Amino acid sequence: MKRTWLALGLALAMAPSVSQAAAEFEKVGTIGGQFLKLGVGARAQAMGGAFVSIADDASAIFWNPAGIARINKSVVNINHANWLADISFTQAAYVFDVGFLPGKVAVNARSLYMDSQPVRTVFRPEGNGESFDAGDIAFGVTYGRSFTDKFSAGISANFVQSTLATYEDQATTFDFGTLYDTGYRSLRIGMSIQNIGSDMQFIEDTVKMPTVFRVGMSMNLYESDAHLLTMAGEFSHPPDNNERASWGTEYGFKEFFFARGGYQFRYDLEGFSAGLGFKVATGFNSEARVDYAYTDMSEINTGIHRFSIDFRF
Repeated sequence: MKRTWLALGLALAMAPSVSQAAAEFEKVGTIGGQFLKLGVGARAQAMGGAFVSIADDASAIFWNPAGIARINKSVVNINHANWLADISFTQAAYVFDVGFLPGKVAVNARSLYMDSQPVRTVFRPEGNGESFDAGDIAFGVTYGRSFTDKFSAGISANFVQSTLATYEDQATTFDFGTLYDTGYRSLRIGMSIQNIGSDMQFIEDTVKMPTVFRVGMSMNLYESDAHLLTMAGEFSHPPDNNERASWGTEYGFKEFFFARGGYQFRYDLEGFSAGLGFKVATGFNSEARVDYAYTDMSEINTGIHRFSIDFRF
């Protein structure tokens, strides 16, 4: 009898956690536009994706639209990632001033793509001589403005299209973000909401876009004429998986050499990350920055290489 009551008690105690796990599992695979969740920029990804509160380069278009308001030059930015299964992910952006508008404007395009694949059938498993294409693409425009010397806000509008052979559909999404300098040392708080928008109907199924909420903090731990050490932390809430956390740090030497590291917690595959960067002057009032990042995916014995290049003028 005691064993029966003990078993019942254990079952009741485990019920909430089992129910929560089941609920989380039920959400996996129910959201479309998954490429919209892929992090942009080698610098940000080398820091584990803890970038919503830093967002001071062109990749802010993805992490936090408010960040482009604090870019003091025009920027052309190109990012590329060698993704899994011979899939590539590329993004390009241009941040610039518009004379009649306060703040900054940016345009960008990103695409997840792969080589054409053979059409396979039951009777022709090696291919029937035909091929098909599959991929995703998004085009966006961003506006960011600093309302005070401490507070900035930004918004992006995006057109999204997914294609698989002869099937395709489109959606419209919006991103919002804010940045706030607290005034306590260099502590900065950032928040963004990504991919709020219309549903996408693909073949016979209607799917929602992956609305993600991010909030984070960053601070310069050490700062001198030659050295700068920054640390950042971030929490994110995706609609189809567990809440996640990221941590990252960046060391800069004389604004020329940069070393970065980070870790992503509760992600399916991603773990630690690291990277390097260099910035050089290319003219009297222009500069270029090249960044590299590696994200470990030891669960499947591989990793992701990312490359970025920035031109500021």
